[in-house]
Amino acid sequence: MADEYFFALTLKGAKASEVWDPEAKGAEDYQGGHKLIIKQALVGPEATEGEVNVVQVEAMTWKDSVKIPIASLKAGGANNQVVLDLSFPDPPVTFSLVQGNGPVHIIGHHLIGSPMEEFDEMDEMEEEMIEDEEGEEGAEEDEDDEEPKSKKAKTVNNSKGKTPVKSNSKAKK
Repeated sequence: MADEYFFALTLKGAKASEVWDPEAKGAEDYQGGHKLIIKQALVGPEATEGEVNVVQVEAMTWKDSVKIPIASLKAGGANNQVVLDLSFPDPPVTFSLVQGNGPVHIIGHHLIGSPMEEFDEMDEMEEEMIEDEEGEEGAEEDEDDEEPKSKKAKTVNNSKGKTPVKSNSKAKK
């Protein structure tokens, strides 16, 4: 199961840049790793009115690195914020203010997979459960094998289709 944390950063000043790379900061080894989801970018209230701020991201594709603008924001206008839905499954991701002085706030979620130790514990628990189930199934099969034999002995029919009545040999003597 992944843990989810609020993510935010602010780019302020000409050519400002921030790198998201939790693995470089000595984060634990997690199954599923880290994932960044960006939901919104907006210009701060102290930005210069009329100034255009362009945010660029640099991230890895499946083959190589790519640099691309993700938001063009104008302070004091209708374009002062943008709703995004960007997912970055592999760090590092670099956010840069390639035009304007900001501040530009970038908001999203940081998802963290479970620690490797937790998966090891889950594997051990699964193995124990499988062993327990196999033991129970074996016991059930033994019970099933015994049950039909005893029923057959009790329900033997004679040639006329009637079940014979057991005679009590002690009563006859």
